[in-house]
Order: sequence, then structure tokens, then C-alpha cells
Amino acid sequence: MLTYRVDDMTCGHCASTITKAVRAVDAGAKVDIDLAQHLVMVEPTEADVQELSDAIAEAGYTPVAVQSATVVAKPAKAGGCCGGCG
Repeated sequence: MLTYRVDDMTCGHCASTITKAVRAVDAGAKVDIDLAQHLVMVEPTEADVQELSDAIAEAGYTPVAVQSATVVAKPAKAGGCCGGCG
């Protein structure tokens, strides 16, 4: 399982966009999103860590690969990022 912290992912629209971007490079990937902690967890079937990171970045977000043990909750940011949230 690969984990990315995506601090600029703030709403369901962001999560959907990132999921679609990941599946565009790895159709069989399992994608789990934790909006509260700004985490994207991917179980890839064919793409590597860099391909997945690049796909998320190309969708307009800033992924940072993290190890599961280093994930720490951060306070949620106020406001929206993509115009899809209010």
C-alpha cells in the first residue's frame, strides 16, 4: 500500500478527481481516501510510486509520499480549493 499526503485535497470533489487520476494510470488500483487526514492510500496493480505521484500532480494536487508510520493528523484547513466545495 502506497500512501500520499495531499494537503490541498479538501473535499469530495478533490477525492473523486484524485481517484480518477490514479485509475487513469492504473485501472485496477484500489484507492482509499481519508479526507480528514488528507491521505490517499493506493494499492497499485501495475503503476509505480512515481507514476501515481505524477498522476495526482497532473490532476492539480501536491502529493507527498509518506510511510504509514509517519502519518500524523493535521488540523483541517478552512475554505475550498477547487470551487466544488463551499
